[in-house]
Amino acid sequence: MKGEYQHTLDAKGRLFIPAKLREELGDSFVVTKGLDECLFLYPQEAWDKLEENIRQLPMSKSRSLQRFFLSSAADVTIDKQGRIVVPPVLRTYAGLDHDVTIIGVSERAEIWNRQKWEDYNNALDAGSIAQAMEDLGF
Repeated sequence: MKGEYQHTLDAKGRLFIPAKLREELGDSFVVTKGLDECLFLYPQEAWDKLEENIRQLPMSKSRSLQRFFLSSAADVTIDKQGRIVVPPVLRTYAGLDHDVTIIGVSERAEIWNRQKWEDYNNALDAGSIAQAMEDLGF
Protein backbone atom coordinates (compact mmCIF):
# COMPACT_ATOMS: atom_id res chain seq x y z
CA MET A 1 0.00 0.00 0.00
CA LYS A 2 1.14 3.51 -0.70
CA GLY A 3 -0.11 7.05 -1.04
CA GLU A 4 -1.47 9.85 1.10
CA TYR A 5 -5.14 10.83 1.17
CA GLN A 6 -6.99 13.66 2.93
CA HIS A 7 -10.49 12.91 4.20
CA THR A 8 -12.91 13.86 6.94
CA LEU A 9 -14.48 11.87 9.73
CA ASP A 10 -18.20 12.53 10.17
CA ALA A 11 -20.05 12.96 13.49
CA LYS A 12 -20.92 9.23 13.56
CA GLY A 13 -17.28 8.20 13.21
CA ARG A 14 -17.58 7.17 9.57
CA LEU A 15 -14.53 7.54 7.37
CA PHE A 16 -14.20 7.10 3.61
CA ILE A 17 -11.41 4.70 2.66
CA PRO A 18 -9.82 5.53 -0.72
CA ALA A 19 -10.54 3.03 -3.49
CA LYS A 20 -6.85 2.20 -4.02
CA LEU A 21 -6.51 1.22 -0.37
CA ARG A 22 -9.85 -0.64 -0.32
CA GLU A 23 -8.55 -2.86 -3.12
CA GLU A 24 -5.64 -3.95 -0.94
CA LEU A 25 -7.42 -4.00 2.43
CA GLY A 26 -10.46 -5.91 1.18
CA ASP A 27 -14.12 -5.47 2.13
CA SER A 28 -13.40 -6.15 5.79
CA PHE A 29 -10.17 -5.72 7.70
CA VAL A 30 -8.77 -4.95 11.15
CA VAL A 31 -8.21 -1.51 12.68
CA THR A 32 -6.20 -1.13 15.89
CA LYS A 33 -4.00 1.25 17.84
CA GLY A 34 -0.82 2.11 16.05
CA LEU A 35 2.42 3.71 17.07
CA ASP A 36 2.84 7.50 17.21
CA GLU A 37 -0.85 7.98 18.13
CA CYS A 38 -2.23 6.83 14.78
CA LEU A 39 -4.35 3.82 13.82
CA PHE A 40 -3.15 0.80 11.86
CA LEU A 41 -5.34 -0.87 9.23
CA TYR A 42 -4.42 -4.45 8.32
CA PRO A 43 -5.85 -6.75 5.65
CA GLN A 44 -7.05 -9.92 7.38
CA GLU A 45 -4.13 -12.01 6.12
CA ALA A 46 -1.51 -9.54 7.38
CA TRP A 47 -3.35 -9.25 10.71
CA ASP A 48 -3.39 -13.03 11.12
CA LYS A 49 0.37 -13.09 10.48
CA LEU A 50 1.00 -10.31 13.02
CA GLU A 51 -1.14 -12.04 15.63
CA GLU A 52 0.66 -15.34 15.06
CA ASN A 53 4.07 -13.64 15.35
CA ILE A 54 3.03 -12.10 18.67
CA ARG A 55 1.77 -15.48 19.92
CA GLN A 56 5.13 -17.08 19.08
CA LEU A 57 7.00 -14.77 21.45
CA PRO A 58 7.59 -15.72 25.08
CA MET A 59 4.91 -14.24 27.36
CA SER A 60 7.50 -11.95 28.97
CA LYS A 61 7.99 -10.27 25.58
CA SER A 62 4.53 -10.57 24.11
CA ARG A 63 2.14 -9.49 26.84
CA SER A 64 2.62 -5.77 26.23
CA LEU A 65 2.18 -6.24 22.48
CA GLN A 66 -0.92 -8.37 23.03
CA ARG A 67 -2.44 -5.79 25.32
CA PHE A 68 -1.60 -2.86 23.06
CA PHE A 69 -2.58 -4.27 19.65
CA LEU A 70 -5.15 -6.97 20.41
CA SER A 71 -7.23 -5.32 23.14
CA SER A 72 -8.17 -2.41 20.90
CA ALA A 73 -8.46 -4.31 17.60
CA ALA A 74 -11.77 -4.17 15.77
CA ASP A 75 -13.04 -5.88 12.65
CA VAL A 76 -14.52 -3.30 10.29
CA THR A 77 -16.46 -3.66 7.07
CA ILE A 78 -16.67 -1.22 4.17
CA ASP A 79 -20.21 0.07 3.58
CA LYS A 80 -21.78 0.78 0.18
CA GLN A 81 -20.35 4.32 0.22
CA GLY A 82 -16.79 3.07 0.82
CA ARG A 83 -16.73 4.01 4.51
CA ILE A 84 -15.90 2.31 7.78
CA VAL A 85 -16.99 3.22 11.29
CA VAL A 86 -13.97 3.93 13.46
CA PRO A 87 -14.75 2.74 17.01
CA PRO A 88 -14.92 5.55 19.60
CA VAL A 89 -12.02 4.20 21.70
CA LEU A 90 -9.76 4.27 18.64
CA ARG A 91 -10.93 7.76 17.61
CA THR A 92 -10.03 8.99 21.08
CA TYR A 93 -6.63 7.26 21.11
CA ALA A 94 -5.62 8.81 17.76
CA GLY A 95 -7.21 12.20 18.43
CA LEU A 96 -9.44 11.87 15.38
CA ASP A 97 -12.08 14.55 15.23
CA HIS A 98 -12.71 15.79 11.71
CA ASP A 99 -9.72 16.19 9.40
CA VAL A 100 -7.68 13.02 8.90
CA THR A 101 -4.91 11.77 6.69
CA ILE A 102 -4.85 8.16 5.52
CA ILE A 103 -1.53 6.79 4.32
CA GLY A 104 -0.42 3.55 2.76
CA VAL A 105 2.62 2.06 4.51
CA SER A 106 3.62 -1.17 2.76
CA GLU A 107 1.42 -3.99 4.11
CA ARG A 108 -0.81 -1.72 6.20
CA ALA A 109 -2.50 1.67 6.08
CA GLU A 110 -2.54 4.28 8.82
CA ILE A 111 -5.10 6.87 9.89
CA TRP A 112 -3.73 10.08 11.40
CA ASN A 113 -5.18 13.24 12.85
CA ARG A 114 -4.21 15.59 10.01
CA GLN A 115 -2.40 18.09 12.24
CA LYS A 116 -0.42 15.32 13.97
CA TRP A 117 0.59 13.97 10.55
CA GLU A 118 1.77 17.41 9.44
CA ASP A 119 3.69 17.89 12.70
CA TYR A 120 5.28 14.44 12.33
CA ASN A 121 6.43 15.23 8.79
CA ASN A 122 7.73 18.66 9.76
CA ALA A 123 9.87 17.06 12.49
CA LEU A 124 11.63 14.74 10.01
CA ASP A 125 15.02 15.85 8.76
CA ALA A 126 16.90 14.82 5.66
CA GLY A 127 19.89 13.60 7.67
CA SER A 128 17.92 11.02 9.65
CA ILE A 129 16.17 9.80 6.50
CA ALA A 130 19.50 9.53 4.67
CA GLN A 131 21.00 7.59 7.59
CA ALA A 132 18.06 5.17 7.66
CA MET A 133 18.37 4.61 3.91
CA GLU A 134 22.09 3.99 4.25
CA ASP A 135 21.48 1.50 7.09
CA LEU A 136 19.11 -0.37 4.78
CA GLY A 137 21.62 -0.40 1.93
CA PHE A 138 20.01 2.18 -0.37
